[in-house]
Amino acid sequence: MKNIRNFCIIAHIDHGKSTLADRMLEMTQTISERKMQDQALDNMDLERERGITIKSHAIQLNYQHKGEEYIFNLIDTPGHVDFSYEVSRSIAACEGALLLVDAAQGVQAQTISNLYLALENDLEIIPVLNKVDMPSAMVDEMSEEVVDLLGCELEDIILASGKTGLGLENIFEAIIERIPAPEGDPEAPLQAMIFDSMFDKYRGVIAYFRVFNGRLKKNDAIQFFNTQSDFFANEIGILKMDQVPQEMVEAGNVGYVITGTKDSKEVKVGDTITLQENKCEEAIQGFEDVKPMVFAGIFPIENDDFEDLRDALEKLQLNDASLIFQPETSVALGFGFRCGFLGMLHLEIIQERLEREYDQNVLTTVPNVSYFAYTKKGEKLTINTPNDLPGPTILDYVEEPYIRAQIISKPEYIGGIIKLCMEKRGILKNQQYLTTSRLELTFELPLAEIVFDFYDKLKTISRGYASFDYTPLDYRQSDLVKLDVLLNSENVDAFSSLIHRTKAVAFGKRMCAKLKDILPKQQFKIAIQAAIGAKIVARENISALRKDVTAKCYGGDISRKRKLLEKQKKGKKKMREVGNVQVPQKAFLDVLKLD
Repeated sequence: MKNIRNFCIIAHIDHGKSTLADRMLEMTQTISERKMQDQALDNMDLERERGITIKSHAIQLNYQHKGEEYIFNLIDTPGHVDFSYEVSRSIAACEGALLLVDAAQGVQAQTISNLYLALENDLEIIPVLNKVDMPSAMVDEMSEEVVDLLGCELEDIILASGKTGLGLENIFEAIIERIPAPEGDPEAPLQAMIFDSMFDKYRGVIAYFRVFNGRLKKNDAIQFFNTQSDFFANEIGILKMDQVPQEMVEAGNVGYVITGTKDSKEVKVGDTITLQENKCEEAIQGFEDVKPMVFAGIFPIENDDFEDLRDALEKLQLNDASLIFQPETSVALGFGFRCGFLGMLHLEIIQERLEREYDQNVLTTVPNVSYFAYTKKGEKLTINTPNDLPGPTILDYVEEPYIRAQIISKPEYIGGIIKLCMEKRGILKNQQYLTTSRLELTFELPLAEIVFDFYDKLKTISRGYASFDYTPLDYRQSDLVKLDVLLNSENVDAFSSLIHRTKAVAFGKRMCAKLKDILPKQQFKIAIQAAIGAKIVARENISALRKDVTAKCYGGDISRKRKLLEKQKKGKKKMREVGNVQVPQKAFLDVLKLD
């Protein structure tokens, strides 16, 4: 055990985590030159296309140092704020972390939030200044920023380059010397924490675990502590580029187990594995439950595909533990699921993965956040969809979630950033200079305001020089109203949204104008209305497709033409009464992109 080191790489998005991991794999010859490619650990096409890490990836490296053989269990983590749950799970399985800072961009919002996550778990932090070979690198200035942030000495910072492999030996040496070896008793009852899992259609559920106490042998009779499910460890092993079967995995090490179960509900990330005969006393306290930030309905395009969609979501949940879903029905869309996501990018990725990996074409409703509604009787209700909101006769008031947002940028963009946050009902709490050219702004903002396009607008205003991170705060009373969209006086519940009263009318007008462009013409006139309760706040009309019924009248009395037009008018009126407006799939998606 004294030669095992468990560590993860944490950083802000795009600071070079995956590239540094690639060089580590090359240097320790874990991967052959023939198989080497950029982002070697990222095994999804989606990750390569977008150049981001979506999933944490665990891998074992072997390294020789002063004649001794060391085992490194490395976890490469995502950097985007929407995947911070992946980071928190990786941190729970480690004793140390490499904190990467880009030598050109310096300390950014997600750097700070990932650092706090690691410090809460008592991890040993090794600061690494990456990309020092770039012409734009400001090594001295950025080193001072890291010293201010961590309170470490200047000589503790390792200068490295993930591209050229510079400083890799120093990093390996620091890992051996600074990160403590795992503690644990190999003779104690088995205690292993599941930190990740995946589904293989041939072999069933594969769980990745870290052993804290005891040892797990092949064919052991095991039990998952929280779900009380009993299994046999049909295959266990360690994680290299491929899974390598072993006879035993001991305390301090990281491995995988295949039990043969195809039921994804049996395996919960965060659960503890123990032996049936010699059980451990208690489960390992791993990481806190995931708190979804954004809710949206996901519906199959064909109602017959409902069960297939359920299977796909269950398998996806194994691979992405931050996805939460429950069944719901909609008048407009039929049966589907209410899903909780960590952010808009997370929603987009899930939608794309459903399409690519499980062949599921789905419709997504307007995303919203979760609110608390209080009735006049004093009851507290959780509102996940606008349709859950009680009527005005019963409702007393609504509370909405607030977040604390940290924005780090250059001083020249401060005016635009403050204006954007004020438009989003933000409250400026603090502003401080980290250095002469870097400024940190702290805002309190309603979560609903940052769900849609806040991050994109922030990047536009700051020309890409702003980094953004947020933490949940509390719920505060707010003047929210339910905005309904009516097509020919019929409510389309998939378009309903909860919105602040001051913005409801403008939002309703934009919604109606957008739908007028999207919806196809029918044989009858369509009235598109936005309503708050019984009050109509905006309206657009789509005129009917009309045939020229007077074409055959060439001359004669005007009353002949009028008679034909009156007859057509009656027909159109009747058609409007019985006709249904079919909303195409594109309309549901386009309404999300209102700007």
